[in-house]
Amino acid sequence: MDRTLTLGGYGKRFLSFISGAGMMAASIMTMRHFFLANYPSSIYEGAFCDISAFFNCDSSAFSVISQVAGIPIGYFGLFAGALVALGALFPSESFERTNKSIALANVLGVLALFSYSVFFLKSLCLLCSGYYVFSIFSFILFWRHGIDHDARGFFARYARFSFKMVFVFAATAALGATGVILFHNAKKDAQTGTAMTVVRQFYELPKVAAPSLISPYWTAKSTEKFEDAAIQIIEYVDFLCPDCLYLTQQLDKLKKDFAGKINIAFQFFALETKCNKVVDKDRHPGACDLSFMAAFDPAKFLPIHDEIFANFRSAKTPEWRQALAKKYGAEAALTDLKTQDLVQRIINTGAEYEKTADQFAHGIRSTPTMIINNRMVIGTLPYEHLKALFQALVDEKEGGRKFIENWVPVPKKTLKSVK
Repeated sequence: MDRTLTLGGYGKRFLSFISGAGMMAASIMTMRHFFLANYPSSIYEGAFCDISAFFNCDSSAFSVISQVAGIPIGYFGLFAGALVALGALFPSESFERTNKSIALANVLGVLALFSYSVFFLKSLCLLCSGYYVFSIFSFILFWRHGIDHDARGFFARYARFSFKMVFVFAATAALGATGVILFHNAKKDAQTGTAMTVVRQFYELPKVAAPSLISPYWTAKSTEKFEDAAIQIIEYVDFLCPDCLYLTQQLDKLKKDFAGKINIAFQFFALETKCNKVVDKDRHPGACDLSFMAAFDPAKFLPIHDEIFANFRSAKTPEWRQALAKKYGAEAALTDLKTQDLVQRIINTGAEYEKTADQFAHGIRSTPTMIINNRMVIGTLPYEHLKALFQALVDEKEGGRKFIENWVPVPKKTLKSVK
């Protein structure tokens, strides 16, 4: 018999099965993260930048390539992995030839996704990386040991798939994709109910004091005194944090929804050792310099803030940051001691909060972290959740505690103190 991967000994079949099972496992975890990141079920599941700027799955989960027509991209990997595993369990010449063609298409897709993540998103999801590794391993197996290895010509080696199998696989994939779309839509529709849960959980959080220094740099201002607004947000943010970008996009919409009722103070918290003693390594190199530039001239803070987030990926490069400083006349910010001292003092307010985990020395340890009306929320939340929460705060400010009382029983003593 000619060289073959799945019709020969059990050793190579086993390796092929392992590669397919690995692809499936990584895809399942990727899909799970996609839904957790985009549709958290509680206030405690928000995504945040903490471990690494580069190895970050949230960048992928929030990117335009995370889904195709409502189908998480992990689904396609799951299906490809299932075909490889099934091909090892139930081998045939036509099945192996078809899987060999799919393995080639899959590895080309992997290389494209890897390049997009590294060179465009400037990050790499570890879960996705697992899929990449198993996919490349699977392709190598088909390349080295697959059927038609000695055939002449590219098409003879990689394009002798079974049209019948491809049709059956495509129909099965389409049927499964329909189910995934229905599940995705159900998750979207469930956000209203989940939002109410988030509101209830928010009011169960313990109250914390405002930092000793509230940043003078505000991205939304409705009242002169910070505490006079119905919605008061102190957001600890890193300009190069992908989750902060996602939060900024949500807040931009909410500022319009709650115009005249919201104050947002931008509390610099660059995850870089150059200006932040909380972090032990440079998770976001360049974040301190961007903070200095934004703080240098208060009148130019908002334009610089908006331009950084509008050019989030470019902002990670030194050349772009230099051009930004020149554009806004902020070159001196990198050596201005007064500006650096103010940014440092704002960052240091993170040390004023109690520890939220034993392994971290400070309460504020990651970005974004928000102090919303004296309650700490770590990580991002979807637009629907934040809108429900903000509406509850407005209702509390304008009409007593009617909205809240429907969710959280409040002791009379607490009610008196609120009044």
